[in-house]
Amino acid sequence: MQEIPKTMHAVILTGHGGIDMLVYKTDVKVPLPKPDEVLIRVKGAGINNTDINTRIGWYSKYISSDTKKGGYHGLVDAKIKDSSWSGKPLKFPLIQGADVYGEIAKVGTDINPKRIGESVLVRTMQENPNNSEKTCWTLGSECNGGFAQYTAVRSSEVFVINSDWLAHDLGSIPCAYSTAEGLLHRAKVEKETILITGASGGVGSAAIQLAKLRDANVIAQCAVEKKEQVLQIGADKIVFSNSDLMKELGRNTIDIVMDLVGGLKWAQLLNILKPGGKYITSGAIAGPIVELDLRTLYLKDLTLYGCTFQPKEVFKNVIKYIEENKIKPQVAKSYPLKEIKKAQLDFLSKKFVGKLVLVPPDDNDT
Repeated sequence: MQEIPKTMHAVILTGHGGIDMLVYKTDVKVPLPKPDEVLIRVKGAGINNTDINTRIGWYSKYISSDTKKGGYHGLVDAKIKDSSWSGKPLKFPLIQGADVYGEIAKVGTDINPKRIGESVLVRTMQENPNNSEKTCWTLGSECNGGFAQYTAVRSSEVFVINSDWLAHDLGSIPCAYSTAEGLLHRAKVEKETILITGASGGVGSAAIQLAKLRDANVIAQCAVEKKEQVLQIGADKIVFSNSDLMKELGRNTIDIVMDLVGGLKWAQLLNILKPGGKYITSGAIAGPIVELDLRTLYLKDLTLYGCTFQPKEVFKNVIKYIEENKIKPQVAKSYPLKEIKKAQLDFLSKKFVGKLVLVPPDDNDT
């Protein structure tokens, strides 16, 4: 059994703001698991939009801009009183990281020690320990996450994974794939035509694969230069990010829109939906404030879904798809944990398809 050190390498978020608020430290105390927790030796931790959003305070209702504007320097208008997933102030210092793949190194007193050694994925959008219905306890936001060599998590949120994928591949999965699966699950997507905006990102590239498992006809929206890669993931048709969707697709032609972008062109998404169509969203990187013509909503009998909370079956589905080799990881690049600032700058550039992943050092390398 590998010995657990007393201190570890970790990235500490010292407060809301720019990329300088991330501090790489080599002497952070390894957490002790509480009675209902397990200690995980982290082997891969993907980067997600929520890591940036949380750092810059973008979830604050005082913010109306897209996420790019504050990614490097932060957002001066963000208010700490509501700049988290939960709408409550975060507690700093915080270890972010919404994705965790690793191995259980130790268990709390209430947990069967046979769990030690399990290869595991951690659910990102966890059940609120305060038992509030339809609210999440988000890894790397309401509790410490994966940007460290070790993290302690409630055992009930830690799931065994049997796969021969590489560590950085599995580290790319939890947040993006569970978000995509949650969206499709919520809308009960079947053999329908679905438009996915932001299709080259982590959630979008996951959604393409997961929608095809449901025999959906997938139209993916992405930048021109990413067309071929997105087609290779499984999209049936591409429309470009700057396209006029009414001209490209026509009015009343799409069963479901999965929107991960938001922004100024939002209204056209409802115009292309068929009567009785569904709009599902879990992101707004191009801007959270949109203009809605209520006549479009009610005259077409549309249904709008906001999707964050996920039943556990969603995460179990993702694990099943991996173990049955029904999906493939989409990792563009991996970085040592100490290069988190470079990785986040590359993430903000959006010049890649899929995911970027951080890999903590092995205990023997520190």
